[in-house]
Amino acid sequence: MNSLLSICDIKDEVSGILELAKDFKDGKIEGKPLKDKNLAMIFQKSSTRTRVSFEVGMNQLGGNSLFLSNDDIQMGRGEPISDTAKVLSRYVDGIMIRAIEHEDVVELAKEADVPIISGLTNLEHPCQALADMLTVKEQFGNFEGKFAYVGDGNNVCNSLLLICASLGMDIAVGCPKGYEPNPDIVKKANKIAERNNSYIIITEDVEVAVKNAVTVYTDVWVSMGDEKQEGKRRKVFRKYQVNEELMKLANKDAIFMHCLPAIRGEEVTAEVIDSPQSVVIDQAENRLHAQKAVLYHFLK
Repeated sequence: MNSLLSICDIKDEVSGILELAKDFKDGKIEGKPLKDKNLAMIFQKSSTRTRVSFEVGMNQLGGNSLFLSNDDIQMGRGEPISDTAKVLSRYVDGIMIRAIEHEDVVELAKEADVPIISGLTNLEHPCQALADMLTVKEQFGNFEGKFAYVGDGNNVCNSLLLICASLGMDIAVGCPKGYEPNPDIVKKANKIAERNNSYIIITEDVEVAVKNAVTVYTDVWVSMGDEKQEGKRRKVFRKYQVNEELMKLANKDAIFMHCLPAIRGEEVTAEVIDSPQSVVIDQAENRLHAQKAVLYHFLK
């Protein structure tokens, strides 16, 4: 059963899915291609963009979606993941899950008889990465130049490494020691990048990461689940703030990206995120179009 748990699952299909997303955005695909299809949406973590984009996307494609929080299903009260997977497979055509542990999503996919789409785990955020690269393609028309990611080497960073490598785009990650992206992900991304003649840099030097980049991307310093480290993280990441001085090191036509929600004054200044260089709202809109492409790809 084909599922989307990682960018690795679609590494050879990324370009096609992005083209499909563009076609949906441009209104080139008409009708209701997922008429009478049903999508279960399991949320172990709260969400704005993931929930609304999947729900609206499914509706626009002619299908139905069911929101299921931990309080709504027995999985949150001790039912084995395998039982939930097998039962839901008898009711719906696909399952989207925004989970805490990546292993739970892997198990869900192993036991389910329908496609599983990861809406986020502690390891990856593949749907976000697809929306991000759709935005890059819109802005530049290609994937040339250097993509710079600054800050915590988290799930978003992991998926960006894999998708940039899959598209042959160079990527540099500037992050503090001890907060690097997952080493297994880096290893996989390097292998993909090697085949596509692109490079990956992981450095503590934020200026090296950003210098001459066409895209500068950051995320919050304290993600959901990291609240106990809040004080420490604010100190560690202080010099990784994206501000006007840092943006001056990037290409003069560089764009600023953030997966949102953002905390102005922490990982990014208001002057940058609210500037003409910022494409964060376009990026957020593109979650809808990327989600529709993913739903079509896996449920059609």
